[in-house]
Amino acid sequence: MGRDNLTVREQGANVMNRSCYLTCGVLLACLALNAGAQQSAPAAAPAPPPLVGTLAAHPDWPAAKNPSDVDTVDHLIASLYDVISGPAGKPRDWDRFRSLFLPDGRLGVVRPESPASPASPAAKDAPARKGDAIFLTPDMYVQRDDPYFKAHGFFERSIANRVEEFGNLIEVWSTYESRHEEKDSQPFTRGVNSIQIVHAQGRFWVASILWDDERPGLTLPEKYVK
Repeated sequence: MGRDNLTVREQGANVMNRSCYLTCGVLLACLALNAGAQQSAPAAAPAPPPLVGTLAAHPDWPAAKNPSDVDTVDHLIASLYDVISGPAGKPRDWDRFRSLFLPDGRLGVVRPESPASPASPAAKDAPARKGDAIFLTPDMYVQRDDPYFKAHGFFERSIANRVEEFGNLIEVWSTYESRHEEKDSQPFTRGVNSIQIVHAQGRFWVASILWDDERPGLTLPEKYVK
């Protein structure tokens, strides 16, 4: 009787041990699978860089100095003329100037062909010049013209603006006149600024400016001065 009871107890213990081993084995297998899944999960991909040429690609470009400079096309054009105008030696606000443009904006001047001119008593012969177009970034314009503004007065204003718009694209045909002194009775030159403007991120930006001056044989037509 006692021997049979011991055998039953031993068999029961063996069954319990096997059950415990099985449970532990299943638990360890689950832990291993979970750890493997965590190790094999791919890391989050980094955010792609901004596209070249976009506003986001130029985070250090100056923001508009005055919100009222860029809230309408008329204000943008007026600010553009105002920021480059002033008496000789007056420091121009070049950060304000830059902020009017898209970071990849351009300024271009058209140079007409000119024949060689004979020498004068005070000058050498002027060689013939081929027609050309010179394009500058806003920073290149600053480097080129800041020395001139330090030594010379320069006041420019628009006398007529012809505006065409489609969606976020604006073209302004702006007739200008330039003076050395603000109160000069006559401008020393007149011409046309062809200004391309875009509306983006709640404001207006100058994308490009291309200009040409009056000269002998080229006079502003009446439709561009009124």
